[in-house]
Amino acid sequence: MTQALRVRIGIDWGGTKIEALAMDADGRELRRARIPTPRHDYESSIRGATELVASIEREVGPTGPIGVGIPGTIVPATGLVKNANSTWLNGRPLEKDLSVALGREVRCVNDANCLAVSEAVDGAADGQPVVFAAILGTGCGAGIALHGRMHSGPNGLAGEWGHNPLPWQRPDEYPGDPCYCGQRGCIERWLSGPALEEDYRRASGSALPGSEIVAAAEAGDPRAMAALERYEDRFARALAQVVNLLDPDIVVLGGGLSRIERLYRNVPPKIANWAFGKSAATSVVPAKHGDSSGVRGAARLWP
Repeated sequence: MTQALRVRIGIDWGGTKIEALAMDADGRELRRARIPTPRHDYESSIRGATELVASIEREVGPTGPIGVGIPGTIVPATGLVKNANSTWLNGRPLEKDLSVALGREVRCVNDANCLAVSEAVDGAADGQPVVFAAILGTGCGAGIALHGRMHSGPNGLAGEWGHNPLPWQRPDEYPGDPCYCGQRGCIERWLSGPALEEDYRRASGSALPGSEIVAAAEAGDPRAMAALERYEDRFARALAQVVNLLDPDIVVLGGGLSRIERLYRNVPPKIANWAFGKSAATSVVPAKHGDSSGVRGAARLWP
């Protein structure tokens, strides 16, 4: 096998950045490049992704098909993007347009599925048969890997956890804020980064970025501590629903909020309080590859 065929390129197409990574067959990173996402500008985004690939190939040589993790999914019947929280992608033939621009086959899948595959193959869930991977960031999505392979389902909806309603809602949580998907009270509207900030603002009357809420809680600020306690309770309820339906061997977290260390201490015992039978020993762990996990999983979408 030639070196060119042994090099994979993955692209992580996020709401704030588009990142490309070249990786060899053993999982070693060869070259990485990123640009800010041209928000609400589809054509500029296509050009930017094409230039990223070209810049990488100038250093590592020609490569083959490309995998792309996107904040949505591709409708199998039409080839169009749906359910993207980067809403300017919805209804667009992104996979086709990238294939034309790059002059090769491109496979686009949900970014949380890329996270799940990456962590199941050589990450925090290495060797685990059933992996549930959640991204807690600008949005709130999830993916499923079964025996190291992505499971997306015939509708491409497997793992769309963030757009189910928060389970066992309390009176002050009902019906929940409107979501871009057209529903109300979605898990994403409670567990994303913007949702944590909005919950803190609503309860305290003042606004803070998520990182400052966490820092304030660590310093003992009662309002910030209360916001994180509410967040952990909601997160545990949402994961207990996953345990009741899927009972994964492990839950892996990615995204900006996955860096909150107290989640790994406080959420697992709370899951047991909500799971059927009041018992669950499901591990919740951070992604081994951190922010690189999505792009590494995208690079693994082709054999």
